[in-house]
Amino acid sequence: MASAPRLLLPDVPSLVAGFGHGVLLSPDGEVETLPGPVIAARLRDTAPMLVHTPSTARRLGLPGFDAAHDLLELFAFCRPAEPCAPTPRGLALALDLPQPKDDEAAATLLPEIATHLLRHLAETREALRNRDAAGLAARMGEAGWPWAPSVLAALGDPAARPMPNAYKVWRRLPEWEDTAPPPPAASFPVEPAEARRRLAEILGPDAEQRPQQADYASAAAGAFAPREHPGAPALVLAEAGTGTGKTLGYIAPASVWAEKNGAPVWISTFTRNLQRQIDQETARLFPDPEERRRRVVLRKGRENYLCLLNLDDQTAGGPPPYAAIALGLVARWALATRDGDLLGGDFPGWIAELFGPGAVLHLADRRGECIHSACPHYKTCFVEHSIRRAKTAQIVIANHALVMVQAALGGGEDGPPLRLVFDEGHHLFDAADSAFSADLTGAEMAELRRWLLGAEGGRSRARGLRRRTEELVGDRPDLQAPLDAALQAARSLPAGGWASRLPEAPATRPDETPNAAEAFLHATREQVLARTDEAHGAGLYDSECDLFPVTQALPEAAQTLARALHRLEEPLVLLRDRFAARLEDEAEDLEVGDRIRLEAICRSLENRALRPLRAWGMMLATVQAAPSEPGERPTYVDWLSLERRGGNDTDAGMHRHHLDPTEPFAQAVAAPAHGLLITSATLRDEAETEEDDPESAWREAEARTGASHLPVPVIRAAMPSPFDYGARTRCLVVTDVAKENTGQVAAAFQALFLSAGGGGLGLFTAIRRLRDVHARIAGPLEEAGIPLYAQHIDAMDNSTLVDVFRAEEHACLLGTDAMRDGVDVPGRALRLLVFDRVPWPRPTILHRERRLHLSGARPKDYDDRIARHRLRQAFGRLIRRADDKGVFVMLDRSCPSRLLHGLPPGVLIRRLGLAQAVAETRDFLAEP
Repeated sequence: MASAPRLLLPDVPSLVAGFGHGVLLSPDGEVETLPGPVIAARLRDTAPMLVHTPSTARRLGLPGFDAAHDLLELFAFCRPAEPCAPTPRGLALALDLPQPKDDEAAATLLPEIATHLLRHLAETREALRNRDAAGLAARMGEAGWPWAPSVLAALGDPAARPMPNAYKVWRRLPEWEDTAPPPPAASFPVEPAEARRRLAEILGPDAEQRPQQADYASAAAGAFAPREHPGAPALVLAEAGTGTGKTLGYIAPASVWAEKNGAPVWISTFTRNLQRQIDQETARLFPDPEERRRRVVLRKGRENYLCLLNLDDQTAGGPPPYAAIALGLVARWALATRDGDLLGGDFPGWIAELFGPGAVLHLADRRGECIHSACPHYKTCFVEHSIRRAKTAQIVIANHALVMVQAALGGGEDGPPLRLVFDEGHHLFDAADSAFSADLTGAEMAELRRWLLGAEGGRSRARGLRRRTEELVGDRPDLQAPLDAALQAARSLPAGGWASRLPEAPATRPDETPNAAEAFLHATREQVLARTDEAHGAGLYDSECDLFPVTQALPEAAQTLARALHRLEEPLVLLRDRFAARLEDEAEDLEVGDRIRLEAICRSLENRALRPLRAWGMMLATVQAAPSEPGERPTYVDWLSLERRGGNDTDAGMHRHHLDPTEPFAQAVAAPAHGLLITSATLRDEAETEEDDPESAWREAEARTGASHLPVPVIRAAMPSPFDYGARTRCLVVTDVAKENTGQVAAAFQALFLSAGGGGLGLFTAIRRLRDVHARIAGPLEEAGIPLYAQHIDAMDNSTLVDVFRAEEHACLLGTDAMRDGVDVPGRALRLLVFDRVPWPRPTILHRERRLHLSGARPKDYDDRIARHRLRQAFGRLIRRADDKGVFVMLDRSCPSRLLHGLPPGVLIRRLGLAQAVAETRDFLAEP
């Protein structure tokens, strides 16, 4: 029987880790600073209270903890789906508690944080989502969760029994309901004055006046004009300098158009970080959370969402002991989440870090195994909820990858959007390059085999095509025959362990038939090794070579594989067509569920199997065709590759990319739309503007965004940044550091980070150099009170690392190009940005062909343009609001001045030695 709740804190020490040492607070209130080995001895046979167990152990130099009261786990249970940076300061910020000034204060704060969380749970124990909380906590306690007694006491049920169905959260989730199809959208325009009025309403009467933002909203309204001709959308290219306020600037006319015309506007970004930021901005348009949930929907690919069937599989009969606690926290989150987004949404990314990726890795449908209406959780599916909500929403916030992949697949589940806003428009070229490419590799072919045949031994839960269609096929010979033929033909695709057999020659014995796909991969590997310069690591690292001229073995292997793929494609086409025929022939007798299943399996067969098979067939035909003449502009760029890790082959194959991927983007995405706004802070490369041709930079922007492939005049708009870069920033090129010398580079990073007192972001063009520098400077910085975090080293995903960096004002962060774009860290948390060297494009075969054919008369300018864009994007991280100050440092003394001309006007650029750069950084950032 439930009793009155009470607060029961564990009688254990509290621990905050530095680098090689930590601060320990005993249950009696004694505070000590001790080295890692001493702390390990003190904590033997106890479970200390701490924040982020893996990170704490790593910082102390310990292999790990046998048990710990991790406050992140308690936070995730008590306040599920709420944001929190995984540090003591991050927890204090999330709970509105005083910020600890040092490690001693942080250690003292930990019991207070625990008390705060348990009190909140006690006060909300009657809430709907806490109805089964005691039974779940008891189940997690069975698995050894240290917080279980404290949680049960707070819930007033210390003797609660483990609930058998505690993990079955789908029983409590709402079901979606189908509604009538929405009526056709109207085509009323948005006048510039309407956009300005809506912007003023969003900002409120007390907002700072930003004329550029209102001008931008007026210009963006042009993308919502009625379309005059098929294939000719209203098109606006708008460059908005940092600080213009472009997000609300385009949300204003977008929301007006959606209201007037009864259809959603899709806003697309390149990064998840910006998707989340735009979603947060819409709270100013719809302050009421329930209304915002109806009006604004985030859309991502299925692989981003919690799959309830996978959760069911993992917990059926009781979850595995190693994952019971993690899955319990996932179950708590699933009852509170807004949309079930595991990546970049409200899911705490650090759960996978605390328990290892294996605990939650399989919870999303990352392999395209969705069985749609055949799933017992179809009516509560988070993805199906978001698809239906998107049809009646006003704003849909998606990403370039989803928008382009759906366009490539014929519109996708959501249907083609009529009005599109592409933020981070400078990335359209790269996004299209990924979406409209094809890879005939061992990994891709093996994945298709797994999708068709399912698990062939081992412990995989993969469902093959037979299992996914068994209820639809039944005992019908007209469906069973092509299904059997397809599954037999699928055995020509790479079999298990194929990567280890890459170096082996195909079977030659008369009684042994070589696997057609593996024979092709072997021939590919041989050509790559034959054409790669051994002095540059052939056989040790990833390699690539041109398709032509081909070796003697490759065309024959390609022809054999092409025949095998054709034998697979034929029965799959027949199976799809016969499934589709049932939709017409049995229309009167089909149950609604069977109709949905037939439509889903037809779509899956087309998208998962037939489309790649057709692309692969065309690629293999190219292998046997005559090569084009040297220097002739190709439509596609084809090449072969070999991937290796640790000296072992991991993949090989053929790749095909469009020479200009904005051509299929314009045809498949832009032309069907009625209006497009393409916007960014860095659409143009003004350093490229020629004195006698001021339009040259705009033409280049149109070419990089696909606008030049559309038969419409483009509306151009440019709003300068309101920031005073001359007064608020410095750009320093250090001239006496040898970028090839890791010791010198590390010493420069350390000196610069110390001079700024933290708040530094270090960007690297190679992971290996990042690791080397981190190993050298982490200790000295930590001893100086500057925590150092690093991508590829810390057990956190990128968004969590950014959250930590934003919360810890004196921390520093090392990262690669993923940290260069879409990261918003205003204030003093980011005041120094250091590049290890110029971010030139990688010299690949694909880059070589584009440099040759897309650069005009001066191929060198193509490389410069890419490097300038990257530097300008990185520089944009420094100043996010008017009172920010920042220093941009380049450690590459060979950095050409022409690259720095792409930085915002007014930036003071100086070349000087490291000692001077350190002094100038310290003095500039210290100024009030």
